[in-house]
Amino acid sequence: MIFSKTLLVGLKADQFRHPLDLEATQTLKQLPGLDLLVRNLVGPLAEQFFYLENIASSVLVSDRQLPHLHKLLLEACQVLDLESPQLYVRQHPAPNAYTFAMRGKQPFVVIHTSLLELLTPEETQAVIGHELGHLKCDHSVYLTLANLITLAASQLPLGGLIVQNLQSQILEWVRCAEFTCDRAALLVTQNPKVVASVLMKLSGGSPSLASQLNLDAFLEQARSYDAVSESQLGERLKQMRTNELTHPVPVLRAREIDRWASGQDYQKLLQQGAIQYNSGAKTEGGWRNW
Repeated sequence: MIFSKTLLVGLKADQFRHPLDLEATQTLKQLPGLDLLVRNLVGPLAEQFFYLENIASSVLVSDRQLPHLHKLLLEACQVLDLESPQLYVRQHPAPNAYTFAMRGKQPFVVIHTSLLELLTPEETQAVIGHELGHLKCDHSVYLTLANLITLAASQLPLGGLIVQNLQSQILEWVRCAEFTCDRAALLVTQNPKVVASVLMKLSGGSPSLASQLNLDAFLEQARSYDAVSESQLGERLKQMRTNELTHPVPVLRAREIDRWASGQDYQKLLQQGAIQYNSGAKTEGGWRNW
């Protein structure tokens, strides 16, 4: 397969940040001392904990270890104009991937083996691109707090009070940030069907079923989910369903990325790409072709 995509040289986070992410981030920034709490109390503990966990129980990807994944990582970083983080593969039955980073420290991405078993290489790169979106947008402080909110409740003084006061706002921010990172996944793959396919497989995929799933039918399902909001009761039920989730429901994410892919903002970003990457060759002023 020929890798031919626009590299978004000089890309800034706010060029693709979802408006809901921007709004939710501004709300969290108004909470006094939150940034200081995470960086000085929760951050150092979490950083050391996760580093030891990864080194002890995961496989560090490199040019000598799972090089095909390392190549996908480097290509995704090139597209987003981002320094490469560490990438770990972890044995786990629940399909998932996550990111950890504190400013000035070594960031890393972890992908579970069960997720890799579901996905094609292009879809795996979409997942990597999504996680890189967290790094590109400097989600580190609030993402750390979201990942460790339960740990904080049990380990820190007044932890239960912290969780009670922050949980709803943190979860709201996480859900909004996920929309932004889905956009990063699209910028990396430059194919909305690949991103939507990942979301479909996360909804109802398995190694034996993945090849039988119908993406067009899944996108129609997303439109049906929108139709529920036409009644007041349906909208309230959707809100109740979403309030305790760390991610927006997959059909909503698929609908959002499908809409953004058809919009002018996404197309302008690709048109502004300064370098074309084609099978390892770089050419100035290029444009991608599928």
